[in-house]
Amino acid sequence: MKNFKKYYILNAPPDEVYAALTNPLSIKLWTNDEVVMSTEPGSEFSLFGDSITGKNLEFEENKKIVQQWYFGEDSLNSIVTIKLHPHKKGTSVEVNHINIPDEAYEDIAEGWDDVYFGNLEYFFK
Repeated sequence: MKNFKKYYILNAPPDEVYAALTNPLSIKLWTNDEVVMSTEPGSEFSLFGDSITGKNLEFEENKKIVQQWYFGEDSLNSIVTIKLHPHKKGTSVEVNHINIPDEAYEDIAEGWDDVYFGNLEYFFK
């Protein structure tokens, strides 16, 4: 199992970034795909046409999102914590993704950079 931690800067205030990460209509705008999302702890979510699925664990409005991502029945809990911090250019986003299966790590790290935050950076331009 591996861990991924990285910071991203988005050109929008934390409340707009939070909405883009939690509001199904906003998520659909930057993913251009079907989405299932709720800010109810314990609810299931699905992004990018079921490419990312899991359970929402915790929300702190405009500040933090904690999710469990699914990688199959045998994998340990893979937990994603996203923290939003005000920044002079908008929002500093701290992503901490733990317990990523070794065989999935490269795809996940590339996905965070290119797909997830690549799309968000373009969305907020």
